[in-house]
Order: sequence, then C-alpha cells, then structure tokens
Amino acid sequence: MAPVPAIAPAEEIVYPESDGQPMGKTELHLDEIIDLIKALQDYFREVPNVYVVGDLFLYYEEGNPEAVVAPDVFVVKGVGKQKRRIYKLWEEGQAPCMVIEVTSSSTSEKDAFRNKAVYARLGFEEYYLFDPFGEYLEPRLQGFRLMAGRYRPMRPARDGSLISRVVGLNLSVEEGHLRLRDTRTGEPLLRIEEVQRARREGEERARKAEERAEREAAARRVLEAELARLRREMAGRQDNS
Repeated sequence: MAPVPAIAPAEEIVYPESDGQPMGKTELHLDEIIDLIKALQDYFREVPNVYVVGDLFLYYEEGNPEAVVAPDVFVVKGVGKQKRRIYKLWEEGQAPCMVIEVTSSSTSEKDAFRNKAVYARLGFEEYYLFDPFGEYLEPRLQGFRLMAGRYRPMRPARDGSLISRVVGLNLSVEEGHLRLRDTRTGEPLLRIEEVQRARREGEERARKAEERAEREAAARRVLEAELARLRREMAGRQDNS
C-alpha cells in the first residue's frame, strides 16, 4: 500500500496590528480623539463589561485580514475591559454600540460613505461624525441611528446637541470641541486639560488650607503660651500676698 501523503498544515492567517502608516491626523484631531477616549473610559470605569478604545484595528470577517476598520473612538458593551492588540468581531461576539469619527475633508469619503456602510452592515447602533475645523460638515456634529439596517439621521435639539440612547450622553459642540454630558445629571465629562486644571486647583486649595491650619496652630501655641505665663504670674502674686 502506498504511503498516505502528509497533509500540509493550514497557513496561519495574520491579522496585522498596524498598517505601518502614521495616523495622518492634525494635532487638533488627535487631541479630540484622546480626550473623547479618556473621558468615556473614566465615565464607564465603574461599569463592568464596557470597553472603550480608539484607532484599534477591528476585524470583522474571519479569515480575511482585508476586512478591517479602525474607528477613531468606539464603545462596546458586553465585553471585558482588558487591553487588546486588535479586536476580532467573531471572537468577541459583540459589535460596538457607538462609534465617533473625528473627521476632516481629507477623510470625508471614508468616514461619511465607505465606513458608514460597513458600520451599518455590522450593526453599530450609533454613528457620529464631528468636524472640528468645520471644513465640510454643516452642522459640524452629525449623528446617525441604525434603524432596519440603515442609518437614519438623528434630529438635533435647538442648540444642535444630540442624545445618545446607548450610552446616556448628550453630545454638543462647545468652544470648538465635542462635549459629552451625562443626560441624567447634566454634568460634563471633563477633558484631559480640565482634569489636570481641577487637580492643580485642588492641590492649591489643599496647600492653602494646610498653610492656614499651620498659621492657626502657631497662633494657638502663642496664645496658650501667653495664657500659661499669665497664670504663672497670678499664681506668683497669690503666693506673695
């Protein structure tokens, strides 16, 4: 009997972590993306199984490394918070519920058309576009909600703000930045520079309080010493009388 030929092992499919290209974003775009990611991560820090990340390769077809997107910011419910090198949709089992693209005229075709169609097909519930320079979007903030497999434009409030049903946040443009607010409390999610400013102000208040406490303690010591001296004098007079 002729020997049975060995079956060659299937070639392992590689899903790259990077395309080797720089992000190609302006400093303002990068600041917005980082601020949004950090604000959302802090907002959900005590909520289990909510994952927030950005500019991470998300693969959506097993066996096809070309089927990949990398949203600027995305939120996934129902998965752990552990750090990932890539996001494989078929392994995680949960698609992002919210995606934010900090867009520009140079990325408009990808953000507003190609990726939008992919996100709808994959079931991303809410999709937002924010144009920080106001280069091509009017209004600069636009949102879309998935309905019957298609994105429908969200109707903004009179001030242009949008409400996310999936994360319970209000999105608006304030002083050229995308601001997120808790819809229950109205409290803003702080940007990194605001967190740092609040920390510095807190440290300054603590320093002044400590200095004031030290001054008050020193004054008490002086007063106590003076009272002790007066008592000694009175006791000495009584002894001499």
